[in-house]
Amino acid sequence: MKHLLSVTDVKQDIFEILEQAAVFKQDPFSITPMKNKTLAMIFEKASTRTRISFELAMAHLGGNPLYLSASDMQLGRGEIIEDTAKVMSRYVDGVMIRAKEHDDVLKFAENSDVPVINGLTNKEHPCQAITDIFTVYEHKKTYQVKMSYIGDGNNVCNSLLLACALVGMDITVICPPGYEPDIAIVEDAQMLAEETGSKIEVTNNVLKGVKDADVIYTDVWVSMGDEREKLQRLIDLHDYQVNMDLLTHAKSDVIVMHCLPAIRDQEITDEVIQSSINVILDQAENRMHVQAAIIYKLLRDE
Repeated sequence: MKHLLSVTDVKQDIFEILEQAAVFKQDPFSITPMKNKTLAMIFEKASTRTRISFELAMAHLGGNPLYLSASDMQLGRGEIIEDTAKVMSRYVDGVMIRAKEHDDVLKFAENSDVPVINGLTNKEHPCQAITDIFTVYEHKKTYQVKMSYIGDGNNVCNSLLLACALVGMDITVICPPGYEPDIAIVEDAQMLAEETGSKIEVTNNVLKGVKDADVIYTDVWVSMGDEREKLQRLIDLHDYQVNMDLLTHAKSDVIVMHCLPAIRDQEITDEVIQSSINVILDQAENRMHVQAAIIYKLLRDE
């Protein structure tokens, strides 16, 4: 694995990364293989969990995290991505990018001599999805479960489709017409599912979609960059809320997930967030451990 740009990049390494993440969660300071190595972190979008978890993950491994705001770099003044990538390859051992456009991350990786990690784009959020699979296993002790994702078929949804398919987890995406996940990613997930036995489904039917769910997952209805569509999105997604009534249609031991930030009483009610069935804070913490495992895999192999 040279880069982590999409969940599909970890196809051969997914279980190794998940197992290493469990080791790091038990003892984050167990080894310091990144001593004298630097991970540059470029942020084009605001961040809480991605910045903190990556920065601490690299620090726990003994390395140096370097925060870079794109607006403070020459990228913000028109320097082309190719030049930035080539120069940064001379300075650092790896790069994490939280970007607006997925194609920009691909272009950066094409011109980088060091590993590049996708920290979020408009198409995928692979580190989040790998963490979510880790969190499900932590609570269910198996990958043989059904996840129901409800809401906007966004970047997180795209990556969850691929991650579930990789480990043999069933996933049903429930969204209103026009909010379906990327069709090419759905097709890729279905091809992966043929190898692992995962069942992939996309539906508009809420009650059918959450029936027998072991995990119910949701995300914000208005992602960064979608603010101009806010009013229409709130109307279209109104009936796709995770609330206590919805949970009665899933399994009795269902767990609820959300990658945060959450807009309480929009996509998920405050009552659900305050309940004991959510594992949202575990998800947030686990970003640090899983990303430590990803850094360890990529930069160690470099």
